[in-house]
Amino acid sequence: MAATAPAVPAGRAGRHPWLSVLWTAARTPRGTAGLAMAALVVLVALAGPAFAPHPPNALLTLTFAKPSGQFPLGGDALGRDVLSRVLVGGRLLLLMAVAATAIGIVLGAAAGISAAYLRGAPDGIIMRSVDVILSFPQLVFALLLLSLLGPKAWLIVVAVGVSHAPAVARVIRSATLDVAERDYVKVAELQGMRPAKVMAREILPNLISPLMVEAGLRLTYSIVIMAGLAFLGFGQPPPTANWGTMINENRVGLPLNPWAVIAPAILIALLTIGTNTFTDAVARVAIGVDRRPEEAALVDKLGPEQA
Repeated sequence: MAATAPAVPAGRAGRHPWLSVLWTAARTPRGTAGLAMAALVVLVALAGPAFAPHPPNALLTLTFAKPSGQFPLGGDALGRDVLSRVLVGGRLLLLMAVAATAIGIVLGAAAGISAAYLRGAPDGIIMRSVDVILSFPQLVFALLLLSLLGPKAWLIVVAVGVSHAPAVARVIRSATLDVAERDYVKVAELQGMRPAKVMAREILPNLISPLMVEAGLRLTYSIVIMAGLAFLGFGQPPPTANWGTMINENRVGLPLNPWAVIAPAILIALLTIGTNTFTDAVARVAIGVDRRPEEAALVDKLGPEQA
């Protein structure tokens, strides 16, 4: 007996194919585990400040004090409550990482689609510019900008976002080369549609799956790079609570109170591992590796764009 129902309602899958990919990925064991880990840390980062038991910058206890009933994770290098600083220190890091990822995806997608579709001189100029930026490691590129202009929050976001764009552009250019040769794109060109509209209306919607995968990967890199910048002293200025800064300023007290380093490190690790695991699940679903039999049958029957 043939399969009668897809995993996602037909209306949702037909109008928004990317929702079908996300929904299916979230129900795989890999996707469920990754989403649970990432969601836990996001919840701590966003809701944590409302539950902080003490002001994060108040000097309340001894330097590197041991955990106690009043201070469950003990004190840090200045005698501040570690738990309060952990609960407060993730929101800005997460928001900055999301903003940097968005900048990188937008710039990279625009560059990659334009290079692949316009070809010729625009392709050469765009991709050679991409090669120049790629010659600098991401962390080195961000440090270069920050050392010139100072560790401002907006500059950190822009620097990390721009460092993502070249890698995104390469992936999207490769995907666009295939999409640009399809019949519906050729029909739009024959109807006299302008190149900008062809790229926005016909090509971009069919690149949602690789863009979702790239967004997850770039978010992971954004978190790691921004935490690394904060560890090196290029994050928000003290006494602002930041998970990366906490690891740096409390590492000398590891023998006395390791929780001042372990707690923020665990949260950063869970967030990056969870995001990367869920992104891997999305990629596997997008290429059909983890598709359920009934979903594969639907794709074979309707085609990838409709299913």
